[in-house]
Amino acid sequence: MKRISILTLLFFLSPILWAQEITVQAPESVYVGDNFTVRFVVNEQAKDFRGPSFKGFSLRAGPSTSSSTSMSFINGQMSKSVSTTFSYTLTADVEGTFTIDPATCIADGKKISSKSVTVKVEKMSAAAQQQRQQQQQQRQAYDPWAQQPQQASQIDANTLFARASVNKSNPYQGEQVIITYKIYTQVPISQFAIDKLPGNKGFWSEDLSVGQQIKQYEETYNDRRYQVAEIRRGALFAQESGKLTIEPLDLNVLAMVQRQRRRTGSIWDLFDDPFFNAQQAVERPLSTNSLNINVRPLPTAPQGFSGGVGQFDANGSLSLNKVKANEAVSYRITVSGKGNLMLIDAPQPQFPSAFEVYDPQIDDNIKKSDAGISGSRTYEWVLIPRSKGEYTIPAFDFVYFDPSTGQYVKRRIPEQKIEVERGDSRSMANVSSKDDVQLLAQDINYIHPTGKLKPIKREEHAGWPFWTALGLIVALFFAANILLSRYSKQQLDVAGTRMKGATRKAKKRLKKAAAHLGDSDTSIFYEEIYKAIWGCLADKYNIELSQLNRDTVSACLVDKQVPEAQQQTIMKLLQDVDLARFAPGDPETQKQTIYTEALTMIAGL
Repeated sequence: MKRISILTLLFFLSPILWAQEITVQAPESVYVGDNFTVRFVVNEQAKDFRGPSFKGFSLRAGPSTSSSTSMSFINGQMSKSVSTTFSYTLTADVEGTFTIDPATCIADGKKISSKSVTVKVEKMSAAAQQQRQQQQQQRQAYDPWAQQPQQASQIDANTLFARASVNKSNPYQGEQVIITYKIYTQVPISQFAIDKLPGNKGFWSEDLSVGQQIKQYEETYNDRRYQVAEIRRGALFAQESGKLTIEPLDLNVLAMVQRQRRRTGSIWDLFDDPFFNAQQAVERPLSTNSLNINVRPLPTAPQGFSGGVGQFDANGSLSLNKVKANEAVSYRITVSGKGNLMLIDAPQPQFPSAFEVYDPQIDDNIKKSDAGISGSRTYEWVLIPRSKGEYTIPAFDFVYFDPSTGQYVKRRIPEQKIEVERGDSRSMANVSSKDDVQLLAQDINYIHPTGKLKPIKREEHAGWPFWTALGLIVALFFAANILLSRYSKQQLDVAGTRMKGATRKAKKRLKKAAAHLGDSDTSIFYEEIYKAIWGCLADKYNIELSQLNRDTVSACLVDKQVPEAQQQTIMKLLQDVDLARFAPGDPETQKQTIYTEALTMIAGL
């Protein structure tokens, strides 16, 4: 009876013991500036995982997903368990106690959530710093291959930074100001991402860098030589006068630094060379400087001021100078030039009272370039003269402000004459405006009552064409639902999406590199080859960019059971690319060889 009772109890408790749950693994306390990992472990295959916001910490990487399966045999019976782990790498920025909110996911068709955990961030004391340094030295004493923590010292504020600049710091209200955002670096950069665009309160802004290649060149700043990348350029138009502030732009940069090994005075020092030491991607958050702009107010405006600030020209024309009554004619005014074209008010010409006038249609031909906003804007009115006679659209002035001279400028739009002849006798005549339209007896003609009507039979209401069309509509509806469901599943599979697009993206890079095979400057060619190879490996094997190096790639190839011959080919190609970039030799032969090997490697992945 005791055995039966125990077995019965275990039977009813088994669903509780094996219930789905999320376990949080996080340190109880860390020091300011430390990087640490938070893991959410689900004891089941998890879907639709949603992590917390990590308030009080900076997110460096994640979530990286891994899963494990274990099987065991007990009394001849096999049991299987699956777990999914979601890992985040965080940095403790400030001192204090912070709570990591629960994470949620779907496991076995049920929504589950983790518990909230508390992490205490402490300021490291001098004794703790000394103890940590001693521990690092002890570890390095036993490991000649230990990596030196010099990456941070290699990238200081003078080695890599971002800067914003404007071409005018004292503009007029509404005047065009060009702002440029640049990255200054003395170390290689693999990629960057803009985290937050500035709000720029008080400005109308236009992005000038859409669809353009990033410009790269050398520049001397504060007596130091830098490689410069223009990452963004914009046009700003101040909407108010006074002191305005342009907020910083925040971005993240992945810089490639050489991994250093400790010199021990032994034979291992022979390998302390860039040829043997792979580069490592180091993430670096950057912020540009804020800018203070002193905006001057416009002088007292004359009558007819359009709101335009810049250099403009204006002209007007009629589509026809001779029409019949009740026929339409177009009147156009085109404003062209450089400045705040999109902010100019529509001109107000005086039309004859015998014309029916419709609101103007606006046609923009505005161009964006490095020099700013330019082009033309056309206003078109549709006019319908209702009475016979000769009419004149009076001349008037288009007024704008020229910031280069600090004065208002008037552009005279000449008068336009139009002759209106008598229209059709059936049309409306002698109508002063569209509000005074009077219907005449001739406007509506009666339908001639000829022919005979017959009733439609019931079977003629819906024949085979109707039912065929209805069936096609229903089939298309179900097909659209199926395709939409498949697309949603594909979007959730981030790793799978990266793998599918890896080869396609890499081949695009190789096409760009092939275009520079004959160039004397090899930097662009090798940059595209470098991005194609490393980007393909990262996407194909789902490797985080911050962890992308030769060691990680080699370990991943072994884990994926890639044939040993193919592993050697891939690792040799990575070495050959680095050698070709820096070692002497025949440039053309090297470039062609590297291109052929890269094409073969990517096609074989």
